[in-house]
Amino acid sequence: MSPSYIQNVDIHEGEWGTVGSVIFWNFTHDGKEKVAKEIIEEIDEEKKLVKFKVSGGDILEDYNSFYLTVHVETKGEDNIVTWILEYEKKSCNVPDPHTLMELCLNITKDIETHHLN
Repeated sequence: MSPSYIQNVDIHEGEWGTVGSVIFWNFTHDGKEKVAKEIIEEIDEEKKLVKFKVSGGDILEDYNSFYLTVHVETKGEDNIVTWILEYEKKSCNVPDPHTLMELCLNITKDIETHHLN
């Protein structure tokens, strides 16, 4: 759905869509190939919310901790997607993850395009 940004996604432990599962991502960020290992921390189907904890990979070179939460709110026929990035920088010299947020938004747009086709 988003081959420009996500090259591969594999589950390493657990099952898709279950809390505690470990997912390994190969993706492109800022024009460079990156990897991330994430643990599904929370799934709330009623609220349409999933929270991931980054437990390994390139993102943790700059951050002590990094969490991504995606929430979908349905209003009529529209779905509003909200991304929340929670992080602790390793130093004050580390930039805020604006380009990672842009990556999340671009992936969301690709998913929307896929579903509309």
